[in-house]
Amino acid sequence: MRKRESSGKAAIPCRKSGILDGMVSEAVHKSMQGNKRANTKPELVLRERLRAHGLTGYRLQWKVPGHPDVCWPGKKVAVFVNGCFWHRCPRCKLSTPKTNVEYWTAKFERNQQRDRQVREELESAGWTIHTVWECELKKKNIDATIAELFPVLAAELGKELKMDEPEESSEEAPGDAPEGEPEA
Repeated sequence: MRKRESSGKAAIPCRKSGILDGMVSEAVHKSMQGNKRANTKPELVLRERLRAHGLTGYRLQWKVPGHPDVCWPGKKVAVFVNGCFWHRCPRCKLSTPKTNVEYWTAKFERNQQRDRQVREELESAGWTIHTVWECELKKKNIDATIAELFPVLAAELGKELKMDEPEESSEEAPGDAPEGEPEA
């Protein structure tokens, strides 16, 4: 079932629970389908830092409400890594797409409502929830995020926190020979 928008581009109906929510162009539909659910760059960055700091033993996309990105089921601790655009980060100044504003407003509201509902379900089941925003894992913010979150996680998990930084590369750059040793 395809309809034509006034621009002449084919539009695809977007359905949620059998209810027609709105129309998006094929390009937007294809772009949205390309968004990964798991193993996004922010998740990979967080998991690399968790391993480097000794916070291992976690599970990914565990089968509880919301499928937390990283969790420790035995301790009932979960970490959600939220994308700023889709989950509407309170720290970022995000714009709403200019076309089909009603659709996007409703979509963002549904995402936020689902986030609240999942959090409430998990907390009522005894889980401790942490949300890390995509912007908090960018280069300029990640150290502060790690310094704030990881000691709390370590305490909740009963683990000792290592202060190792993730290894960038084990190769020495030219001219970085140890002092007193000539370069080959």
